[in-house]
Amino acid sequence: MGRLLAEETLAIGAVLAGGTSRSGQGPDGAAWLPDIAALAAASDIVIDFTHPSTTAAHAAALVGAKTAWVLGTTGHSADDSAAIADAAKHIPVIATPNFSTGVNLALLLAERLSATLPAAEYDAEILEMHHRQKIDAPSGTALALGRAVAAGRGQNLEDVMVTTRSGHTGPRRDGDIGFATLRGGQIPGSHTISFTAGTEQISLTHHAFDRRVFATGAVRAALWLQTKPPGLYTMRDMLEF
Repeated sequence: MGRLLAEETLAIGAVLAGGTSRSGQGPDGAAWLPDIAALAAASDIVIDFTHPSTTAAHAAALVGAKTAWVLGTTGHSADDSAAIADAAKHIPVIATPNFSTGVNLALLLAERLSATLPAAEYDAEILEMHHRQKIDAPSGTALALGRAVAAGRGQNLEDVMVTTRSGHTGPRRDGDIGFATLRGGQIPGSHTISFTAGTEQISLTHHAFDRRVFATGAVRAALWLQTKPPGLYTMRDMLEF
């Protein structure tokens, strides 16, 4: 993702201030800086696709430098989410589990479908598959789909999500939102949300074929964010859905 973000930044004619890397190496021609504080000081906007363990430190550094934050990292804890929300009081932040325009349209459609289809009649299930290196499950995008369905139904996702089924589970409860997670190969991301009743099924599917779609969306988000005041934004804000 770092290489793709660098390529997409240069492709739009923006200045690539630099980056950080665990290996200390980056794309040719990029200044590779020692830490997030140095990167924040050198940049107007930082695009962050790293690891949730870095979130609190990144939030503090970016707030200290008054640098805008485009955040695509997933797998955050409650404390991480609180650090993001607090940073957004001081700097503009756009945080999303997926920068694909297609995925964000799917989120909108999932919410509208769930608001229309009665939960007692239409069972919601989310299937996702990613590359074998992915460290969090369900994926951030799968959870976002679940939150969209729950929002459409007036539910809290945490009250109705089911991520494990094994053994004698009993019948499915009305209103549950089920998740199934697959890992293998080098799939950038595949998500399907299905609403299944006794007489019909409606499904929305999004397949990402290339990680570049996420890089393109993140750079586009950075351009949009540069004119915004402090606040916590989403792709829906940017795309004006």
